[in-house]
Amino acid sequence: MLTSTATQIYTWNGYRCTYDRLAPPTEQGVPLLLIHPIGVGLSRQFWQRFCAEWRRSELHNPIYNPDLLGCGESDMPHFAFYPADWAEQLGWFLQTVVQTPVVLVVQGALLPVAIELVQRQPDLIRGLVLSGPPAWALLTRRTPDWQHRLSWNLLDSPIGSAFYRYARRSQFLRSFSTRQLFATEAAVDAEWLEMLQHGAHDPASRHAVFSFLASFWRQDYADAIQHITQPTLIVLGEQASSISREGKQETLDQRLSDYQAAFPNAHGVKIPGRNVLPYESTQEFVQAIAPFVQRLGDR
Repeated sequence: MLTSTATQIYTWNGYRCTYDRLAPPTEQGVPLLLIHPIGVGLSRQFWQRFCAEWRRSELHNPIYNPDLLGCGESDMPHFAFYPADWAEQLGWFLQTVVQTPVVLVVQGALLPVAIELVQRQPDLIRGLVLSGPPAWALLTRRTPDWQHRLSWNLLDSPIGSAFYRYARRSQFLRSFSTRQLFATEAAVDAEWLEMLQHGAHDPASRHAVFSFLASFWRQDYADAIQHITQPTLIVLGEQASSISREGKQETLDQRLSDYQAAFPNAHGVKIPGRNVLPYESTQEFVQAIAPFVQRLGDR
């Protein structure tokens, strides 16, 4: 079984950063580095179901599960976060804490953080698992930075603070999760809502969320992706959807085909679920990625 010590702490750029390290008594295979999504109340706790299922499946890979700066128990400074900031944080984490190559497992639209991280630390990335990546057009169409800044300035205001207080309410979280994240309303359970409300309790957690909503991650990554030679597994939900207008014009098969064509060494699978597969379809997600991870450990 996997065991976890108390919350671990390291310092990056003067900030307190937190993570869990989970491992079986006998470690085998390449470690996993989990990158959680950004959203109201989201943090490393997003991966708890996944970690428990990995343990039940008697897989022996150690797991590193960090809180990104601005989330969970890490410090929450008041500034706009770019993917490069989080990639720099995780690069330091890899160099100083993990100190061995890993498989990145990244959720949703945090994929730009993984891309930036591979550019910085290619020798420490053995492979990538992309869980529910965003619509392909969102990764290949650069939007002007002034638009992102305008959105950030609007959100980083009393109006934004009021919105965040509203967005922390259970009714809003349930409605948004049902409309945008989960395949069925029944899957939006009390555990999910309690996790989000607890994670959003500190109002300073809004800065990371507003950075995401301001779309600082919306850049053209096509060229960077062409240089990612590590084996890559794309996992899409059979009912995957997109919030963006561009994404609504894209079929599931088109998204999978575009990703497989763009990443030099990639293949994809579809499993039941929608957009938060490690939480909603945990068993199926573990079953889908475990053989890929195990093969990388044998290299």
